Parts: sequence; C-alpha cells; structure tokens
Amino acid sequence: MPGARNCARYRRLVKGRRCSRNACTRPATATLTYVYADSTAVLGPLATYAEPHCYDLCAEHAERLTAPRGWEVVRLAPDQVDTGPSPDDLEALANLVREAGRPTPAAEDSMVEVNRRGHLRVLRSVED
Repeated sequence: MPGARNCARYRRLVKGRRCSRNACTRPATATLTYVYADSTAVLGPLATYAEPHCYDLCAEHAERLTAPRGWEVVRLAPDQVDTGPSPDDLEALANLVREAGRPTPAAEDSMVEVNRRGHLRVLRSVED
C-alpha cells in the first residue's frame, strides 16, 4: 500500500536524525565534518539539514570521538539555549501589528466606487 509506506517514512523523518555509527539507534546531537585540506575534524552542534559529507553523532559517540594521528579535533561549543523572544521583541511585534491594522484614511479618500456586484466593488482612483 503506497500511502502507508509514505506515512511510515514521514514518521521516521519527524522523529529526528539518528547517530551515523553502525548499530547505534540513539538520536543525533552533534555533526562531524572533516576538513581534509587542514587535517581537521570539526565536531559541532547538530546541523539544521543532513548533508551527505557530514556525520551525525549521538552524545556518547561525540564525546568519545578521536581523530587519526596527525589530525586535530575542533569541538565547537553548542549554541546557547534559546529562551524565546525578549519583552522588547514582543513589544516591537505588537507595535508593528497595531500599526498594520490601522486603516489609512488617505487610501480610502482617493478611491471612488464605480460599480458593485454582490460583496465585490470596483474602485477607481479620484485622479483618473
């Protein structure tokens, strides 16, 4: 049944990405990328999108990560926890919504109703 197959696939995607290590089923918390030119392995917070050249790792595998001899491991600090919008952000948003909701009297005064059909109106500019 094609619909059921798509639904199951969607559920797997929604649950989140899993660790790239074989037989590990834990959720991914970090992304590993190699910079071959610099012999560097970069381990950072989980990337927004899964990339084919990156490896998603769970917390345990990210903590135990080692690089080959002669390589350097760069561990980027995870992003700070997002605490949500500040009161200033909310006030600015409220002001924008309030301003957008106000009617502009100049726009209404410069238009004249020419025709009407049901709830629709045909308006023409006074300047025409």
